[in-house]
Amino acid sequence: MSNAQRARGEAAQARDHQARDHHAAEARRPAPRRAEKSATAFRTISEVADDLEVPQHVLRFWETKFPQIRPMKRGGGRRYYRPEDIELLRQIRNLLYEQGYTIKGVQKLMREGSLKLGEDGVEPAADAIEVAPDQAIAGARPLASSELPLFRSSDDRQLREIRAIAGELADLRDRLRKAIER
Repeated sequence: MSNAQRARGEAAQARDHQARDHHAAEARRPAPRRAEKSATAFRTISEVADDLEVPQHVLRFWETKFPQIRPMKRGGGRRYYRPEDIELLRQIRNLLYEQGYTIKGVQKLMREGSLKLGEDGVEPAADAIEVAPDQAIAGARPLASSELPLFRSSDDRQLREIRAIAGELADLRDRLRKAIER
């Protein structure tokens, strides 16, 4: 190996070490803090996704399922969400992830106008919640149909079967409580 080749190899090796040291220093450096935006500011899809803790593709999917979500789109298709879009997305997320609604269930609530804007945002209107009195048991509150989103059905037979099963389960729970207390 000639001296020139050896020198080039050593120079390349030095550059590699320098680059590795630079990347390590970058990794240790804290991320720059962004200035807080005002409550009325528009937000990008990445900001909304981070805030709602959902992937960006989920937000884009929800836009296809809920026409009420209309972010402003700029050149190149970049989305900017208004505060009211973000609030609606937050409530859709709550209904889907926390309360167990299906997408069709949330669409139905929106279509029927059964959602109202309350102090905590969009929520089912009080008259949209149907209480099933035959599900009321000692020590428990009656279940609203909105609490059983997967079992909504226009088929009365199926609904009666589900209520009967729920009654049996409540009876079994009561029996277990009594057996444990002995």
